[in-house]
Amino acid sequence: KPADRKRYYSINHVKRLSASSRGTECELQKPNMTENGLGNRVLNMDTMNPNVKRVEYAVRGPIVQRALQIEKELKEGVEKPFTEVIKANIGDAHAMGQKPITFLRQVVALCTYPDLLEDDKFPEDAKNRARRILQACGGGSIGAYSASPGIEIIRQDVAKYIEKRDGGIPSDPDSIYLSTGASDAIVTMLKLLTSGEGKNRTGVMISIPQYPLYSAALAELAAVQISYYLDEDKCWSLDVNELRRAVKAAREHCNPRALCIINPGNPTGQVQSRQCIEDVIRFAAEEHLFLMADEVYQDNVYAEGCQFHSFKKVLFEMGPEYSSVVELVSFHSTSKCFMGECGFRGGYMEVVNMDPEVKLQLTKLVSVRLCPPIPGQALLDLVVNPPQPDEPSYATFIKERTANLDILAEKAKMTEQVLNTVPGIHCNPVQGAMYTFPRLSLPEKAINAAKEKGQAPDMFYCMKLLEETGICLVPGSGFGQRDGTYHFRMTILPATEKLKVVLEKIREFHKRFTEEFS
Repeated sequence: KPADRKRYYSINHVKRLSASSRGTECELQKPNMTENGLGNRVLNMDTMNPNVKRVEYAVRGPIVQRALQIEKELKEGVEKPFTEVIKANIGDAHAMGQKPITFLRQVVALCTYPDLLEDDKFPEDAKNRARRILQACGGGSIGAYSASPGIEIIRQDVAKYIEKRDGGIPSDPDSIYLSTGASDAIVTMLKLLTSGEGKNRTGVMISIPQYPLYSAALAELAAVQISYYLDEDKCWSLDVNELRRAVKAAREHCNPRALCIINPGNPTGQVQSRQCIEDVIRFAAEEHLFLMADEVYQDNVYAEGCQFHSFKKVLFEMGPEYSSVVELVSFHSTSKCFMGECGFRGGYMEVVNMDPEVKLQLTKLVSVRLCPPIPGQALLDLVVNPPQPDEPSYATFIKERTANLDILAEKAKMTEQVLNTVPGIHCNPVQGAMYTFPRLSLPEKAINAAKEKGQAPDMFYCMKLLEETGICLVPGSGFGQRDGTYHFRMTILPATEKLKVVLEKIREFHKRFTEEFS
């Protein structure tokens, strides 16, 4: 009866309270309780995926976490020897003050809020692009899912863009996969490539210095990182003899299956020559390696005598001996170049000579994530299909595009020149991309002080720089470097006047640092 149930629960409640005072039955009621009441977790550091613990990503690592803390301290009124934190650690153009390209934002705005199509403030070519994209979306809305490889007309536009870029070499829209930035596509391909155990585990060749996405993804996938070193003394060039050394050593403990190239380079800013690309393709064919060409900085080429050559174009110009057998995937993104639209997460990859059955598996794999963000797909379409000379937005588009790239070229030159006036810092020419990777000469006393703190010497240097100046850089140890050398990566993206301040503060800090530890 209800009354009996009430009496039963009351009695048992009292019993539990009584037992709790004796510390007996309470422990049985709530086994393994900790002081905070959360108990033994199903997921803890012992039970979690061990591969995740091996993942490191220096671009957003401890230095950046401390920079965020300092920003909070400044807002709370904590006194510092500076008034702001300048984040020169990551290639985020708009965060550094670069203005969006008008045409790109106009069309995205129209796609996001179609009622604006009735607004006379927008040019007709922008409206026409928006209508075309919306018509290709489910229900005429960018809020709908698309096909998993991406919207068909956008993949067709990407294929046309590649054909034009590569001088007419055909591109198949069915070999184009749109992605959530280039990063997502790179990780997807690494997933396809990874297999085996023990000495049969997949090995992937990556450059040192490298962009930490690659080492992080390989750690998560339990694949083997095969490091090959770029030649700093020759402006970070790639020597095929170094590739041969690396792959030969790797065959002792893994199965090398892929070779990753970043061109133009991140973090080193070099632009590979056509001859170098031909040599790499021959090497991949000889060693039966899958080529992954990260070409997201293809418009960011500044140095005289340097030119971007796509791996696909060079591959097909080398003839069927290579173009019919070498497996290649290349990546591009809306996050870099003249656009800098990181937040939209737009990108694509093109696969060449992929086994048709594996291609079906790739389509299945991308289907798991449903589809890339539709606003990012729309933005990508505008990048590969920009205003044409007979359209009203063309003049403004070209002016803004040229201005963004010209300013980056000026800042690349200025960064190299200023850093090379600092005794103890050597900076190679910034031929392309958005970064410099200068070498530091550190006093022995500073190296020993870093060891005492359990830090890499360049981490010690960069953390001290942050605390004293508010400048956030990334230590070279987070990208990989030859033993006994020390570097930092710095983006050239801050506005020109702010970049001058950054470079001058680095100059002054390095002098103080050297004197302090001499």
